[in-house]
This record gives sequence, C-alpha cells and structure tokens, in this order.
Amino acid sequence: MNALSHELRTLARWPVGRWVAAAAVAVLVALVTGIPTDLVPTSLFRRMTPIPWWSWPLWVATAILAGLLAGSYVRDHRERLGTASSLGGGVMSFLAVGCPICNKLIVAALGVSGALSYFAPVQPLLGVAGLAVLLSALHRRLAESGACAVPPALANAAP
Repeated sequence: MNALSHELRTLARWPVGRWVAAAAVAVLVALVTGIPTDLVPTSLFRRMTPIPWWSWPLWVATAILAGLLAGSYVRDHRERLGTASSLGGGVMSFLAVGCPICNKLIVAALGVSGALSYFAPVQPLLGVAGLAVLLSALHRRLAESGACAVPPALANAAP
C-alpha cells in the first residue's frame, strides 16, 4: 500500500503539461489501436468477427496506461526503464483486441480455422499480459520518480 500511495502522490504532483501529454497519447493510442481493430467504426475497415465484450475495457485500459506511461517521460530527460515495456504491452494489447482472422500473420501461421481455434481463445490472456506489462512499466516509472532527483539548477546546466 505504501508503494501505491507514493505513486498516487507522484501523479498528484504532475504538472499540467504531463497530464496534457498523457491525455493526448491516450487518445492517439485509442485511435491507432481502435481503428484497425474496428473498435472505432470507420469506413476504412470491416471486422469479420464480432467484438468480444472484454475488448472494450482492455482497449480503454491500454490507452489510459499508455498515456500515463508517456506522461511520465515528459520533462524527464533521464532515460530509464519502461520504453521497451510500453511498446511490448501496447503490441500485446493490440493483438488481443484485433479480429483473429483479420490478422494476416496469424492466418498465415495457423490458417483461418487455427486462428479461430487456437489464437482467439488466447487473446484475452494476451490482453491481460499486455496490461500487466504496461502496468509494471508505469509502476517502475512512478516508483523511481524522484529517487535520484537532479536539482533544477543542475538540470538546466550545459553538459
């Protein structure tokens, strides 16, 4: 509980710019993952299988976590943990909410019946794993914020 309270205090101290960046990235991630998976209806794409109920909360949670993770990098020039995790978590979540027979790589590897028989049942687990990776990266970013803070005078000094 102490780690969670530290992370919530860290979020509460975020400047407006971080929140704006987090919101912008969350919307961008929602569109980039929602349009090709037909969660955001457009004339660009037509899904071949119905959207399962769990895709909606997974999609929203992925966008929010990716936005918060991106916000944690605003005005933080220290390259730390989380970059690879955020990409991996986002890709896993994207694969989880997508149509199993619309994914050409899955169909090429397993065929249409294999995609429906083997990949589709695994998609919710893939989505939960993607959220876990994003949540872990965000936890590390927030837990380490301020651990080795550089005083503002030194942060602006030329190297």
